[in-house]
Amino acid sequence: MKYNVFGRCGFEISAVTYGGIVSATEYDGRSYAQDGQPISDRQVAWAIEQGVNYFDVAPTYGNAELQLGNSLIPFRKDIHLACKTAERLRKTAQPEMEKSLKLLHTDYFDVYQLHGLSTMEELERAFGPGGTMEMLLEMKEKGIAKHLGITAHNEDVALRALELYDFDTVLFPFNWHMHMGWGMGRRLLEKAKERNMGILCMKSMIERAWKSDEERYASKYPKSWCRPFDTETETELLCAGIRYVQSLGVHTIIPPGNYDHFSFGVHQIDELLSRPISEEEKAMLAAHLEEVKEYPFFHPEKKY
Repeated sequence: MKYNVFGRCGFEISAVTYGGIVSATEYDGRSYAQDGQPISDRQVAWAIEQGVNYFDVAPTYGNAELQLGNSLIPFRKDIHLACKTAERLRKTAQPEMEKSLKLLHTDYFDVYQLHGLSTMEELERAFGPGGTMEMLLEMKEKGIAKHLGITAHNEDVALRALELYDFDTVLFPFNWHMHMGWGMGRRLLEKAKERNMGILCMKSMIERAWKSDEERYASKYPKSWCRPFDTETETELLCAGIRYVQSLGVHTIIPPGNYDHFSFGVHQIDELLSRPISEEEKAMLAAHLEEVKEYPFFHPEKKY
């Protein structure tokens, strides 16, 4: 496993992150009976054996905190744990955060993040009187959060958040489709590098938005918010997509919320990092972009 210095956070982070949705047996209002605590335990133990040292989860990921928290009990001191809140007011964020600490069997987070920022209005609430940022700043002061970060899909909102506070990390979809086709993430990436932030990449393995809920839930990957490249039939495009985001300078990728993509990333990461993306791979992605460009998972021209 390759490691990168995680920006100003200072510690080394594995090039692949374990996303907590992988461990979830209940997510997005659905049950995944084929999974279970013993499977989560085996998957987490295997991840750590392979050198994965960063785990990311959130209260909005179904029962992922419960499952992942139990699986991490023997390993907490050996890994870095990130959690989030999508609440924008302290009065609701505080009990949620305390519940997260309990479910994850820890008394601190290595990184705690304002989660899913998408509009300026919610950003204003989070930073306003009684907003969630009051809690985050207190967590940092007390050592409950070692570092503070944001996650977002809206680049303008993310950039505004960085004007309001000097966050340590950013989790964003630095995705081949959105970056190549729409320029999404370029300004944020430049700012993050200027500030030596820890840069986490979600959606590195995503092809496009789902065309419908029917398509999503009939697929092999219903726990993924967007359609990922298939790990068996679309490996060339999948590997090219990962190499594309790695060429942007991200510190780690967080695969979609299923074990197939996580294990694919772990198995392939050494080979993927052995060379930069080729011109042939860029051309292949550019050609494929023309087939999927009408299905962006975030539309930069839409007003949020």
